[in-house]
Amino acid sequence: MEQRNQSRVSQFILLGLSEVGELQPLLFWLFLSMYLITFSGNLLIILAIIMDSHLHTPMYFFLSNLSFVDICFTSTTIPKMLLNIQTQSKVITYEGCLSQMYFFMLFGGLDNFLLTVMAYDRFVAICHPLYYMIIMNPKFCGILLLACWLLSVMDSLLHDLMVFQLSFCTQLEIPHFFCELKQMIQLACSDTFLNNLAIYLASGLLGVLPLIGILFSYSRIVASILKISSSGGKYKAFSTCGSHLSVVSLFYGTGFGVYLSSAALQNSRASAIASVMYTVVTPMLNPFIYGLRNRDLKQALRKLFS
Repeated sequence: MEQRNQSRVSQFILLGLSEVGELQPLLFWLFLSMYLITFSGNLLIILAIIMDSHLHTPMYFFLSNLSFVDICFTSTTIPKMLLNIQTQSKVITYEGCLSQMYFFMLFGGLDNFLLTVMAYDRFVAICHPLYYMIIMNPKFCGILLLACWLLSVMDSLLHDLMVFQLSFCTQLEIPHFFCELKQMIQLACSDTFLNNLAIYLASGLLGVLPLIGILFSYSRIVASILKISSSGGKYKAFSTCGSHLSVVSLFYGTGFGVYLSSAALQNSRASAIASVMYTVVTPMLNPFIYGLRNRDLKQALRKLFS
């Protein structure tokens, strides 16, 4: 039996993606490059939307918020990982670990809810075009954004407070490059039944229900598009939601892929490597998906550079 800490632990050890010394410079430059691309790409989208008055619509309002959240999402994990590699230190304080876990869940949840709201926005635009500006008025858009923040804050705060109540053993090594909720619970010596129950309930209510909402919205969108007689009209209608559908597929595809791979491999280090897909790669690709597939946004970016 491992000895239980009677006092509050002061720090954890983040083992990272690899302990091979020769790989550390490669990992540093690789993740620094991806972080800079993610930060600059999403920042350009925000600036393009702010500067172009033609993009001051509900769709681009939510897109700019999604870009802001993606910047924050990667900023909760990658800078600390780069600092640890550069200083050759794997230590993170107890408070820092809880803070990182809180903000990671907060911005991850916001990504999920914003994608759901954006699917609803496309549903209204295509299925009820005459009432679009009436339904998606600025006040309602603000309420939707506020609801996304409140749900994410409450969910992440709940998990963080429940982890705060746990007692930890002498084994304080986290086989990950950031403080991930599941890994934290596995390190605890005290009973974690309520923590695991909260994870399953939150995943069901705040993960599956938004996905069902997205699938329902797109089923109605596809049905409406099929009713359009001209091929040009069908293409125009589908092009307005093609970028969002690509981002949704990437977000949920990588998320479920990581979950299934970690369940099959039963290897924490392999799970950490797989989680790079949705923590780093997905936020990095989002600006390219919207920037390359959306004509209005491409024009706004050209104006921004010119």
